[in-house]
Amino acid sequence: MMAVAAGYKPPGFLGRMAYEKQETLLKLFILVSCMILSFATRLFSVLRFESVIHEFDPYFNYRTTRFLAEEGFYSFHNWFDDRAWYPLGRIIGGTIYPGLMVTSAIIYHLLNFLHITIEVRNVCVFLAPFFSSLTTLVTYHLTKELKDTSAGLVAAAMISIVPGYISRSVAGSYDNEGIAIFCMLLTYALWIKSVKTGSIFWASLCAIAYFYMVSSWGGYVFLVNLIPIHVFGLMVTGRFSHRIYLAYCTFYCLGTILSMQISFVGFQPVQSSEHMAAFGVFGLCQIYALTDYLRANLSEQYFSILFRSVLIMVTSVVAAVGAVLSWTGKISPWTGRFYSLLDPSYAKNNIPIIASVSEHQPTTWSSYYFDLQLHVFMFPVGMYYCFSKLTDANIFIILYGITSLYFSGVMVRLMLVLAPVMCILSGIGISSVLTTYMKNLDISRKDKKTKKIDSSYPIRNEVATAVILLVTFFLITYTFHCTWVTSEAYSSPSIVLSARAGDGGRIIFDDFREAYYWLRQNTPEDAKIMSWWDYGYQITAMANRTILVDNNTWNNTHISRVGQAMASPEDKAYEIMRELDVDYVLVIFGGLTGYSSDDINKFLWMVRIGGSTDRGAHIKENDYYTPQGEFRIDKEGSPTLLNCLMYKMCYYRFGEVYTEGNKPTGYDRVRNAEIGNKDFELDVLEEAYTTEHWLVRIYQVKDLENRGI
Repeated sequence: MMAVAAGYKPPGFLGRMAYEKQETLLKLFILVSCMILSFATRLFSVLRFESVIHEFDPYFNYRTTRFLAEEGFYSFHNWFDDRAWYPLGRIIGGTIYPGLMVTSAIIYHLLNFLHITIEVRNVCVFLAPFFSSLTTLVTYHLTKELKDTSAGLVAAAMISIVPGYISRSVAGSYDNEGIAIFCMLLTYALWIKSVKTGSIFWASLCAIAYFYMVSSWGGYVFLVNLIPIHVFGLMVTGRFSHRIYLAYCTFYCLGTILSMQISFVGFQPVQSSEHMAAFGVFGLCQIYALTDYLRANLSEQYFSILFRSVLIMVTSVVAAVGAVLSWTGKISPWTGRFYSLLDPSYAKNNIPIIASVSEHQPTTWSSYYFDLQLHVFMFPVGMYYCFSKLTDANIFIILYGITSLYFSGVMVRLMLVLAPVMCILSGIGISSVLTTYMKNLDISRKDKKTKKIDSSYPIRNEVATAVILLVTFFLITYTFHCTWVTSEAYSSPSIVLSARAGDGGRIIFDDFREAYYWLRQNTPEDAKIMSWWDYGYQITAMANRTILVDNNTWNNTHISRVGQAMASPEDKAYEIMRELDVDYVLVIFGGLTGYSSDDINKFLWMVRIGGSTDRGAHIKENDYYTPQGEFRIDKEGSPTLLNCLMYKMCYYRFGEVYTEGNKPTGYDRVRNAEIGNKDFELDVLEEAYTTEHWLVRIYQVKDLENRGI
């Protein structure tokens, strides 16, 4: 492996021919092994637990995929889901990126056509690991186009186990990113190929791959801005040519037309501000080509006069038209998520619903090492080698690396976009280092045989040996680190929790599925469930009940109304629940087991979002803090907090429970405090069900008599 990565070649014509055959077989074996390794490392969760869907969004994706596979594409495209966002509902076909569902449905029907009987759920569970193996293959080809085969193999081996990518591609992680990273790297690989060849064929394939990317994930906006930035960079550095012109014009025209066929995208490619960079660079390409044509057919004097006149006229017209279209709303402004990428404080100050999502938080320094490890140190090395030999392709990967590094720092979710380029640049760096120092080993052997010693470099062999051993040690530690992170952090589904017992054994908490099963079996089919939006997709998919809000978070006003109910005292909350026709309320409580991601820890976001609209203007975050500015649930806590609906639903009857030895009753193991409000009864709710470990608590809304009669 080390010799292949270094591109070692033996002397002699016959020896080289024999070695090249062996090398080809070895490279093929390594590449196939990387693909198998990529698939296998993502199966920890299946081996540890049963084959289950992870997280929250994947449950919506699974539910829609099952509907698509059973009912067909046209029914799926026109599906109005009346179990979501009561009483508004949701038009599924026009509000999703369908690439993930269509891909799974095609695989499902293909396997059944071949008489391989398989459930839709199992296709969904194993889709991300399957596409991760394809991503390994695409990474190899992309890195090969950038440098050589040796670097491609190293990059493929690294991306097969890098935690930053595994986090969103383990078995059961049925989310858009599971196939989107493959689509993104495939588009980049075909773009580099089209830039090198100037071929309409490769550019057209690049546009088709881009269409697949658009159909799969909203992150395509990063891609459709990076390629224009690359073309603009080539213009600025004087590298723009007919090849680039042909490649970009074909990609932009065909890709834009294809992307507009996705209902959720529609006319955004020609209307939204996020797409204007691509359109602007397309216009610059035409001006650049026209300028070259005129320069070749006019004298320098006439060309200079014409160029200035045309430049002033075009700039004025474009500015005027852009201003008018923006003022009339024909060009929509940037979205809140896009603003938050440019200004990390924007969402926190203006759109709390975006800031409340954990994936939208800034990335900590420790997360880079945790998710990337060796790549943190080899990324600059790969950048150095790309800068040392600038080509059109290397300029692209440099721009990709810099932009993704910035965006990953702003939003932790975009670590997923950074991980592939980290692997690519690390592969280039490691391969280049090994190539350099393994050559020194070869020369040292020759010098010993001929008894000649290079006086200018007397310890060449020792230095080369030390560097190679050091790189080998780093690669070994990288393998152990990736395996440990995958096993401990990314292989436990959030819906089935596990913890270590005192004897070292594993305790399984299956409260979520227990609660959803109870809802499915013990509530009326038309029951409306109110919960915080995090659990909406799971309730709809697993309990098959109508919910008020879910993870789509498209209607801030509706979510705000739920937040107001949670943050209000019982009498005010009852009015809101009756207004929304709520039958049951579900909350997540971790005080008994020590589960920190419960609703009390999320409560301040409910307050902020609840108070962000006009109807919730009376809800002030400061009212839920102590006079000292602390958020406390004990006797020192704010009376507003201790008497709100969320507090009472979580801590109802908890004051009677012993959670730890030598601690009083009602001791919250997450907040490490004794609750301040123990002896209370519920006036407008009654406890319907509490799971075994108290993780999920369900309350039924009482049908109170009309007191005005």
